Amino acid sequence: MQFDPVKILITGADGQSGSAIARTAELDSFFEVIPLNRKQLDVTQPDKIVAALDRYLPDYVINCAGLNSADRAEREPHKAMLLNAEAAKNIAAACGDLSIPMIQLSTDYVFDGHYASGYTEVDETRPLGAYGESKLQGELNVQQFMPRHIIIRTSWLFSDRGNNFMLRTLEEARENNLMYGVDDRRGCPTSAFDLARVVIAVIKQLSCGAEAWGVYHYCGAEVTTRYGFCEAVIAAARQYEDLKVDEIKPVAAKDFVTEAERPSTSVLKCNKILNVFGIRQRPWRSELQRLIREYYGQVRY
Repeated sequence: MQFDPVKILITGADGQSGSAIARTAELDSFFEVIPLNRKQLDVTQPDKIVAALDRYLPDYVINCAGLNSADRAEREPHKAMLLNAEAAKNIAAACGDLSIPMIQLSTDYVFDGHYASGYTEVDETRPLGAYGESKLQGELNVQQFMPRHIIIRTSWLFSDRGNNFMLRTLEEARENNLMYGVDDRRGCPTSAFDLARVVIAVIKQLSCGAEAWGVYHYCGAEVTTRYGFCEAVIAAARQYEDLKVDEIKPVAAKDFVTEAERPSTSVLKCNKILNVFGIRQRPWRSELQRLIREYYGQVRY
């Protein structure tokens, strides 16, 4: 029996998570993928969202659009609220009118980082800055306007494109003999392609009749620090490139000044997504090794 593919529309398809989901889903005959970047769909314009949904009639909308720099959000809080909160409301309202389920990606920054043991989906949200506040308001807007939603919070996202810790670390390691890594902020790095695997697995189960709407956490397995993640990136890259850096020094967060305050603990507990969807965490180290290998397969030095 021939089945029609499940049609997924991805907003922000030129960003880290959006491009990873699009590239992964395009390899799976289960899906028909409609990847729309910022130029193709302005998510701040409700009429353009409605027009896109009317044109493509997707089975699911995955919202990956937004302003995802915490420091920039502190400089431009109104823009962060527009792109992360108002845009989510626009998409959710349009999806609600057409009864199209929505997947919303969110962040560990909705928490203040004071729980050293990590956070569950029911723990109190308390953002430290404009970025976390805008993403939390985006969650609340989705919950209000589209009851059939999945919100997935993730942490320390890295990939082969965009502005992320892995690529920034490689760039710095090529230019400097000495690097510094914050050693008192804990979290779980997450490959954008691992997150894509999770989103796709969730949609497949929803398409088969699962009624498991709500908020979920997903991140890579193993807690580390920014210093530890930096070490891992450089060790993996040295298999393919002769980097300039020869020393990495651990520093305290208070000595590493940034515009936005970061949570000291960004550990997300992922029991719920395992219990409901059977999705297990993958070790971020193996994901990093795979991504670095593929990255150097495309980039020559």
